[in-house]
Order: sequence, then structure tokens, then C-alpha cells
Amino acid sequence: MTNMTRRRVLLRAAGLGIASALPSWSTAQEPLIAKPIPRSGELLPAVGLGTASVFDVGNDPARLAALAQVVRELVAGGGSVIDTASSYGTAESVVGQLVAQAGLRSKVFIATKLEQPDAAELRESLRRLRTDRVDLLQLHNVSDAGQSLAPFRQWQADGLCRYVGITSTFRRDYAAVEAVLRKEKPDFLQIDYSVDNRAAEARLLPLAAETRTAVLTALPFGRGRLFRSVRGKALPEWAQEFDARTWAQFFLKFLLGHPAVTAVIPGTGDADHMKDNLGAMRGRLPDAAQRRRMVDYLQSL
Repeated sequence: MTNMTRRRVLLRAAGLGIASALPSWSTAQEPLIAKPIPRSGELLPAVGLGTASVFDVGNDPARLAALAQVVRELVAGGGSVIDTASSYGTAESVVGQLVAQAGLRSKVFIATKLEQPDAAELRESLRRLRTDRVDLLQLHNVSDAGQSLAPFRQWQADGLCRYVGITSTFRRDYAAVEAVLRKEKPDFLQIDYSVDNRAAEARLLPLAAETRTAVLTALPFGRGRLFRSVRGKALPEWAQEFDARTWAQFFLKFLLGHPAVTAVIPGTGDADHMKDNLGAMRGRLPDAAQRRRMVDYLQSL
């Protein structure tokens, strides 16, 4: 989703005079929502940051400065998860640079991905991230039911990562993901999931709960589809029942309301959007009936 698309939604809401549609930080003392990683019980702040595309900025000074503010806002607002990948262009290097310059390594949960269990590429990832270990190392885009996490488990035993996981954002590969999830029982599963893309609910989320696998949700805004669908529309008053103050929070709270979801990782290069996203960690989450109402409402637009 482009920043402009989302900004238009926010500005339109402001023009309609809808106070609850824009971020309010009067609730800054409310407890933040954090969910336990099933395998360890470690609490993970429920809203993090994705870096695909938006952090692939090379050495552009202006864009690096904007992203540095995004990372600062993430941590200042109580978040910690930063998700990246060796295949995201310069994103790993940018994350490593910004986290190191701000002295935030101890305050962030760094997750990265490898396309294959390649020890040389892992060493390069650690170098780019300026760290001797990552918090989560994921096998990216699982597509083969026979894929093994044995090398990842060895790296975990060697102290190069704290958790191991698998990812996919391709529905055609869900059968393979299910097989690997059932066989390997990774610590984490990262899967595409949004209020208008609920295919993961059928088998993968229940299986993740069964295997005690934490779930990160990629593409929680549906690549911008959701913001486009509500452009010019006011947030429904009943969203106040679960303390959603903006459309972004509405979309993210839908995901966090699912008991199997551990954290959402929307990507952004805008500090104001980062603040807005973090607001989904405050207040109540929708229950099952409210989540059905959210789906029905968006389908009616």
C-alpha cells in the first residue's frame, strides 16, 4: 500500500470530523497487548514492523532518516519485532545500520529469512544486520512438503538464532506449509492473513495452535486493498467496542483477535503510520462475534 493511499483515508476521515478516526495518544498509559510465544512463554509485543520494499533504500540519506524515525517510533511505542529477509534488497543492511546507530539492538526482536539453509548466506545476514545472532531465523517461502529445518535447528543450538520458523505468502503452497508445520513443528509460522484474505483460517492457524507455533501475519493490509476499499468512508461507531480508532487499527485488531495470532507485522516507511499501527496494541480486541461483524461490514462496502 502506498503512503498516499493511506494518508488520503486519514485526511478524508479528518475532513468528516470523525474524532475517533484519527490516532489518539491520551491512552498512552494503557497496558500494551503482548502475546506469549507458545514454546517459551516469552511475551512478544503484538504489533511489529515489516521491511519488504520499504527498507530497500540503499544509501539514500533522506529515506534513511525517515526510516530511522520509524524504528525509533516502533520502540518508543512499545513494539519490538522487525521482520526482514536476505532477499529484500538492502533491507537487512538498512535495519542493521539503523538499529546499531540508535543503540537499540537489545530492545528489538530481529527476524530474518533465508531462501535455503545456506550457512554462507546466514553469515552474510548476520554481518548485514550487525549482530552475532538473530531472534528468529525463518525458511522463506516454503514450497516443498519435504523441506527440513534440521540446519536451522543446528544454528539454533549453536546460538546463531533464538527461534526458527517458516514462511509463505502463496496460497498454492499452503499444502506444503501444512506438511512442514506438522512434521517440523517450528517455533514460528509467518503467513499472509488479512480481513479480506482469510484462507489461513481453515487449516494453518488451527494447526499452528495444535503444534504450539507462534504466528506472525504478513500483508495485514492486503497490499493496500483494504485501505482502497474504505477510502472516503467513516469508521463504524461500533469499532469503539474494541477500541479501534483508525482503519489501520480496525484491520490489525481483526487479526490480533484471532487466538492463534501472536503478532502482526505491517510494513511502513512512515513514522506517523507506525504510531497509528502501534495503537492496535492498546485497549480491547474483538471477540469472535465482532470479528464476523467486521468481515460482513467490509464485504458489504
